[in-house]
Amino acid sequence: MKWIILGTSLALLTACGNDNSQAAEEPEAAPETQQLEESTASNSEEVTEESVEKPEETEEIDTVEEIEQKEPQYRVNPATWGVEPIADAPAEAVLITIDDAPDKHAVKMAETLQQLDIPAIFFVNGHFLDTDEEKEQLRKIHDMGFAIGNHTNSHPNLKNLTEEQQREEIITLSETVESIIGEKPAFFRAPHGSNTDFSKALVEQEGMVLMNWSYGYDWEQQYMDAGALADIMVHTEFLRNGANLLMHDREWTAEALPAIAEGLKQKGYTFVDPDEIEGVNP
Repeated sequence: MKWIILGTSLALLTACGNDNSQAAEEPEAAPETQQLEESTASNSEEVTEESVEKPEETEEIDTVEEIEQKEPQYRVNPATWGVEPIADAPAEAVLITIDDAPDKHAVKMAETLQQLDIPAIFFVNGHFLDTDEEKEQLRKIHDMGFAIGNHTNSHPNLKNLTEEQQREEIITLSETVESIIGEKPAFFRAPHGSNTDFSKALVEQEGMVLMNWSYGYDWEQQYMDAGALADIMVHTEFLRNGANLLMHDREWTAEALPAIAEGLKQKGYTFVDPDEIEGVNP
């Protein structure tokens, strides 16, 4: 009987030992669970970091849009062909323009203006864009940051042309300029300042700003000298706030340009940036 009781006790002890062993093994699964939780937490942090970066991208886009929507500072007055300030833009400012480019001196004039930090519009003619060298000159002027204007393809008096001929003179040059610099001219100035109702309507349709000038002298015999030209450009009675100064791609004008710029600065004038004129597309 004792042996039977002893055997039964041993069997019970063995069974209890097996139960305790299984209970002790269950916590070993905890490190795997902890590892999974850590991995999940890590992924959660990565998602959070990515979500933080998104507002920065949005800010960059907003900044670009803000630049494109920059408000114009000046507008052309068709009664005087000068420029007038909008809101708080400086009134004591003048606009520099160069016609008949790029002939022989336009690049030099652009370099002079760039060194003096003076913006300008270069009005170009198609007959000065016939060769690869001339096209490269226009490209250099544009790459220096200067605005390009349409001065017709062959410099005719538009009043002597039919409407179709006027269209060809204006549109052909705009297409030529676009093929060289990647964009059409933003401004239009008729040769001799001679516009027609048709040319004005076409210019508006093409999205260009119509422009003439306030004064200029470098085509007159007595001012085909750098000293005389510089003197008259700075001391003429027509110099006033918003004056639209007309000059040409000429040797004497290129030589007079530094003195003209210095004289205007001494009189307190700043220089209008063509990109800030009302009607110029961004």
